[in-house]
Formats: sequence, structure tokens, C-alpha cells
Amino acid sequence: MEAPKRKVDVVVPDRATALSIQLAQTHDALRDRIRALRRQLAAGNLSDDSAARTALLAHCVGFCDALDIHHIGEDDGLFPALRREFPELAPTVDKLAEDHWLIAGLLRRVRDLADRAAAGADATSIVGELDGLMAIMDSHFAFEERRVSAAIDALAATRDAIGADRWLAAWEA
Repeated sequence: MEAPKRKVDVVVPDRATALSIQLAQTHDALRDRIRALRRQLAAGNLSDDSAARTALLAHCVGFCDALDIHHIGEDDGLFPALRREFPELAPTVDKLAEDHWLIAGLLRRVRDLADRAAAGADATSIVGELDGLMAIMDSHFAFEERRVSAAIDALAATRDAIGADRWLAAWEA
């Protein structure tokens, strides 16, 4: 079911840009970040004692943290607001929340591999996990943007009430 079209008569002053556009920009930034990380890992410039290796593995864990923060923010703020104001979107929100759970499992695996690589294991094994994560992220983000964007923009709740700063700026973490 597509998000319903709702005429909003109230201009919410804390939304200079539509939330759906901000969400898509956040998704794009997360996509860019994981692709850059994958390219760096695949290049294999990871000598055992290099500062570059340490920084790259820290970047990997930082990406995992940013994506977790983004999804936790949606789970805790955005999704309850969508359920309240658009109960007909409950099956879509359920699917998105399930995706978050699956992605969290992949992020745990990536973190584990990064921790092992920091202790000397081969860091290139992370590349395969990132490939799978990228595919799932792309599908999840596209589904979310397609199915709930109109409803996000029509929410009566303010940015603070839905915790927007947590799920919109997570990529900056």
C-alpha cells in the first residue's frame, strides 16, 4: 500500500526541506560512505602495522555505528509516528523494522571481521560482507523511500517529536 496523500494545512517551521528529501540525502550519504569503504578495503593497501590500516578499520566500525544509529532512530522515532498517523502503513513499517533487524546482524558480522582484522587477520574478508550489506541497503532504502516518503512529509509531528536528528544526521557520525 502506498502512503496516502494528505493535504497539510500547517507549515512546520523546523522543516526547511521536506523530510523525505532529507531522508533520501541521508541514504545517499550512507551509500557513498559504504562504497568508498569497500573500494579502500578492496584496494588492499593494508600492511600489518600501518596507520592507514588502523584508520580504515576504525572507519569501517564508524560506518556500522552510523547505520545502526540511523535505523535505531527510525525505529524509535519515525516508525511510531508513522504508525500513529498512518495505521494503514503498519505492514510496510513492519517490513522496514524487520529489515533493520537483518541489517543489524550483518553489521555485527562486519564489526567482528574488523575487530579480527585489527588483531592481524585478513581485512579483505570484510569486502564480501560489505557487498552483501550494500545490496540489502540499496533495496531497503529504495523500498523505504518509495513507500513512506509521502507519509513522512505529511506527518504532523515536529522533527524533535520524531527524533529526526538521529535518523537524518547519523551518516555524519
